[in-house]
Amino acid sequence: TTPSAPRMRRWPTITARSSLFRLFARRGSSMPFAEETKLLKNPAPALRHDSICSTIGSTPLVKLQRSAPPGVNIYVKSEFMNPMGSVKDRLALGMIEFAEQHGLLKPGQTVVEATSGNTGLGLAMVCASRGYPFVCVMSEAFSIERRKMMRFLGAKVVLTNPAHKFGGMLQTLLALKEKHGWYWPNQFENEANAWVHRQTTGPEILQAMEGLKLDWFVCAYGTGGTIKGVGQVLKDKSPHTKVLLCEPSNAPVVYSGIKTEYTTDGSITKESHPVFRPHLLQGWTPDFVPKMVEDSTEQGLYDELSHVSGAEAVAASQELARSEGIFSGTSGGGVLAVALRKAKELPAGSNMVVMLPDTGERYLSTPLFDDVPADMTAEEKAYFDSVPATTAFPQPLPQPNDEGRQVVRDFIATDTVSIVAMESCEFCWTIFKFLKAIGVSYSSLNFDALEYAPGNKGNVIRACTQELTGEVTFPQVFVDGKFIGGAADACIKWKKGELQPLLEAAGVKPPVGDNGDWNGYGGDPFEFLPKWMTKNPLRTK
Repeated sequence: TTPSAPRMRRWPTITARSSLFRLFARRGSSMPFAEETKLLKNPAPALRHDSICSTIGSTPLVKLQRSAPPGVNIYVKSEFMNPMGSVKDRLALGMIEFAEQHGLLKPGQTVVEATSGNTGLGLAMVCASRGYPFVCVMSEAFSIERRKMMRFLGAKVVLTNPAHKFGGMLQTLLALKEKHGWYWPNQFENEANAWVHRQTTGPEILQAMEGLKLDWFVCAYGTGGTIKGVGQVLKDKSPHTKVLLCEPSNAPVVYSGIKTEYTTDGSITKESHPVFRPHLLQGWTPDFVPKMVEDSTEQGLYDELSHVSGAEAVAASQELARSEGIFSGTSGGGVLAVALRKAKELPAGSNMVVMLPDTGERYLSTPLFDDVPADMTAEEKAYFDSVPATTAFPQPLPQPNDEGRQVVRDFIATDTVSIVAMESCEFCWTIFKFLKAIGVSYSSLNFDALEYAPGNKGNVIRACTQELTGEVTFPQVFVDGKFIGGAADACIKWKKGELQPLLEAAGVKPPVGDNGDWNGYGGDPFEFLPKWMTKNPLRTK
């Protein structure tokens, strides 16, 4: 059989004579474990912390082993090792600490900020730790992961029209701030942004590079805090170090030389920069020149300005992961692409530090992962087909008994729609979510709940339900006392128009309300199936 050809599978049972059993048995008689084996250990000490906030910073420099040109030493400042995975954790802590110590932020006051997401994640973390509500105003174009993570941290996320760019975010922010009396740190003009990098990032780099000549420092700009703060430290303490600043090739706002006209009413600017265009480098280059970037230009804090495309950034990020095992986002890929280009021009022995702003996990829904499939590739499928078929290990169940049968019968009779299910089963969640979406109430008996553990009662209920229906999978759904199948069966019946009349005849169809018929649901119920299932239309999302 060729690797790609379909084949019938025979599902073997495991016995003491089977080759699979012998394989597991052999594993138990392998060579003695060598406890003295050398292990590479992190030299940084393990510390106790009173708060998550004190874990921010002190990120390591990691030397690239395979990506750098011969003779050039490239060290990446691994900001993805901050607790919320980005350099903006520093900014969030710095702005909140400064506001607290100078009476700008009252206890319990809501903090509001406009951000592409990384600053929002940092502020959500710091505010949760310090007891401040946080509201993030963010363009709908930024990755879904970021808004979900912020909401998970207790923040509120207000989404704005991507076509209105940063100006739309800012208008919404200012209106909310004025209406509710919230505190706005204003990351783009808050000197605490640069201050935190003068206090932490810059000194950390010099400390880590002690004994080596630092020839080049490479970073991008978003708010401008990193380039201003680190640039000032390097100019003062390491004046021989050259600084290379990056911006998107299709939005070269600094390169254009066109300055932003800043307002005096705290609203930053009233117009979008004429050469700004949407770009893939989330967190880089808003549609104006941030004040701290302008300060950096006027103070001569960078020596060169270079540009990178979104495609180059994606390629560099992917190559960094595959050749170095370093998982950074498009932002990091963009900075690294510029750094590698520059490194090819440098003499042997040169040392370069490159800022990697964040982790790749918050880019799963972006073009960075467009070519990364959720399903097996042809090569992976060939591996799978080249080995013997697998089987599920048998799970013994107790025999059904009269007490269990009565529990099942009584439960089915308690509600018009009743479901025998498990608490932690994705298919059970499917039917729960679907019924909620169409506005149908139900009762569930979760036989894996702790209350059914004594005397193995949960498995007795399971065995009795299987005896009643003849089916072994769960959930098992009953309407008006009649078994209609499992989660997938219910979805299929809905798609065929067969479930609706069953529910209506049972009297559980919700009243037609403002949302319309069946609670206004007009989707494909397969969307509620586990994301890994091939039949789920959202499996790759």
